[in-house]
Amino acid sequence: MKKSMGFVDRLIRVFIALVVAVLYFTGIISGTVAIVLGVLATIFILTSLVGTCPLYLPVGLSTKKD
Repeated sequence: MKKSMGFVDRLIRVFIALVVAVLYFTGIISGTVAIVLGVLATIFILTSLVGTCPLYLPVGLSTKKD
């Protein structure tokens, strides 16, 4: 799979995932909201590790500098 995410894009996704984790573990979010945001945060971490966003591919977007 071709890499489509640049460093800044990956960094922002990891930061958002960490914010969601802090909100969950401090008890600010709970219930359905916590589950939805937790799934989204997990997806953000996985796509950051892989360096590819599946939603970017069909549209032809890339934040990675060549």
